[in-house]
Amino acid sequence: MEYKLFVDSDVVIDFFTDREPHANPASELFELNEQGKVKIYLSAVSINNIYYIVRRFLGHKRTIEVIEILIEMTEIVGTTKEEIMQALKYDFTDFEDSVQYSTALKIKDVNAIITRNVKDYKNASIAVLTPLNFLNLKAKNES
Repeated sequence: MEYKLFVDSDVVIDFFTDREPHANPASELFELNEQGKVKIYLSAVSINNIYYIVRRFLGHKRTIEVIEILIEMTEIVGTTKEEIMQALKYDFTDFEDSVQYSTALKIKDVNAIITRNVKDYKNASIAVLTPLNFLNLKAKNES
């Protein structure tokens, strides 16, 4: 079964900057993506945030290379006026997370949002998991 996962920018940043202790679960998600076992979706809005933070670690030139790799290995989902208007209606304390959530809902048959900020999605109607929790759940379902 291929899982469709909407991945928040914090997980991508963990992967590309090797932030501990979060880098290994993030790396495993991207490995599963490469193996075709999961399909990673990102918000187009996240790309700016990812660039901004990763650039501090890797510099401009290397970060541009990272973004090129990232857009080749993932699906990028646009955020339109419709998603932003919907995000304004959700009861989220963090507006960025509300926009991410409304964007994730656009993905047909999305299985989960993967983030380290699970508490920010407490009112979500779809599963919201940390990378490690997703990996553990996936392993349990396959055993």
